[in-house]
Amino acid sequence: MITTERRDAVGLVRIDRHERRNALDIEHCDALRDAVLSLASAGVRALVVTGDGSSFCAGADLDGVYGDGFRAALYGMLHTITSLPVPVIAAVNGPAIGAGTQLALACDLRVAAERATFAVPTARNGLAVDPWTVRRLALLAGGGPARALLIGCGSLDASRAYALGLVDRLGDLDATLDWAGEISGFAPLTLRYSKLALESLLEPELRDPAVAEALDACWHSEDSLEGSRARAERRPPRFRGV
Repeated sequence: MITTERRDAVGLVRIDRHERRNALDIEHCDALRDAVLSLASAGVRALVVTGDGSSFCAGADLDGVYGDGFRAALYGMLHTITSLPVPVIAAVNGPAIGAGTQLALACDLRVAAERATFAVPTARNGLAVDPWTVRRLALLAGGGPARALLIGCGSLDASRAYALGLVDRLGDLDATLDWAGEISGFAPLTLRYSKLALESLLEPELRDPAVAEALDACWHSEDSLEGSRARAERRPPRFRGV
C-alpha cells in the first residue's frame, strides 16, 4: 500500500508494505508514481518519500521482478519523480537496497537515519540497473564508491554515504519534514529552474546502443533465470555468463 498525507505545503508519501520490507512490485511502482503526481498536481511545494516501519525499501520484489513489465513500471516511476516540478526529498529510514537505492537517487535530496544503508547487489542475482542509475550514483557518491556498490556488491551505511555526498543530511523523518517545510517556502520558479538545469547540464540522455544492448542481455539471460531459481531453491547461484 502507498499512503499519502499533506502537511501544509509538504506532501508525504509512504511505502507501507511491512510483510515485504517495502519491496516494490508493478502495482506499488504504479501506485507510487500516481501518488507523487497527485500531490504535485494538488499544489504541494515539496514532497517527502519514505518507508513505513524499519525499511525504506528492500528493493524489487523478486517474486515478480523477472520481466519487462516490472522494468517499465519501475523506471516510469523513477523518471516521474525526477521530472516533478517540485523538490522531492527521500527520508531514508532504513535499508535502501537495489530499487530502494534507485528510489533514493531519483529524489532531489536525501536524508538518512542512523539505520539507513545503501546497496545495489544486482550482480548477485544476474540482473542490472540502467545507465541512468549508474551515472546518478557516480555523480553523487563518486566513481570509486559506485564501482564498489555495483561491481563489489558492497554497501554504504548512513555516515559513509553522508561523507561521500550521496546523503545530504543525517536525521529522521521529522528532520526531513522540517527541511521540506523550509524548502516549500523558497521561490517555486527558481527551484523548478534549478532542477531542470541540473538535469540538463549534468545528466543528458544516454544513447549508446552498446550499453542498452548489454543491459537487455542481463535481463534476458540464462543467468537471470538462474538467479531466480537459486533464490527459490535457497542455494548460491551458478552463473555461466550466458
